[in-house]
Amino acid sequence: MSRVETLLIPNSRNIFDGLEFLSLLDEQSVSVAFFDPQYRGVLDKMKYGNEGERQKQRIELAQMSEEKIREFIVAIERVLKRSGHLFLWIDKFHLCEGIKAWLEGTKLEIVDLITWDKKSFGMGYRTRRSCEYLVVIQKPPKRAKDIWSVKNIKDVWSEKAEIKNHRHAKPIELQKVLIEATTKEGDIVIDPAAGSYSVLSSSTLVGDRIFYGCDLVDLDS
Repeated sequence: MSRVETLLIPNSRNIFDGLEFLSLLDEQSVSVAFFDPQYRGVLDKMKYGNEGERQKQRIELAQMSEEKIREFIVAIERVLKRSGHLFLWIDKFHLCEGIKAWLEGTKLEIVDLITWDKKSFGMGYRTRRSCEYLVVIQKPPKRAKDIWSVKNIKDVWSEKAEIKNHRHAKPIELQKVLIEATTKEGDIVIDPAAGSYSVLSSSTLVGDRIFYGCDLVDLDS
């Protein structure tokens, strides 16, 4: 039994520190990782502040520094298999400013970008924010043939998130098709900052994959 199996339950919600979780995983054991850093990019840089009840749960979550985000990404690179994928969620601020600094010290390469149309009406002093962005990152060797099996995924994806008690739920169907495209039966999918556990839901829909994920708190409990 591996170290992670002694402390975390597969295909379940686990309360655990994400970096410690990643340290338990064997090197090159993971096919796909999803990572949604808890970082107030737009809110802090655009000086929105805390927007009342709508942002109550965001306030309660510990915010990750730039250095902490880099630590997560370096740890994810270690556990990814060769040609494995990291799907990294970012906001408009980081789309404009860039995330190259987060990848420093790794050999990970940005290979694509998916725009998620949330079918919602968000904040904004000028335009109202209705999209988030999913950066597709791959561990070398960079290749798509025989690695990416679904060829009809659009780079603009419209889907309303099934938000319950978590303000940052992600699109289950998009994540499902990405798992289908980049994994095979028995492969491991991870999310070290699982939040609403939408990746768990997506992995369950695919079936025959092993999900490991955790968060410091479970806002649905």
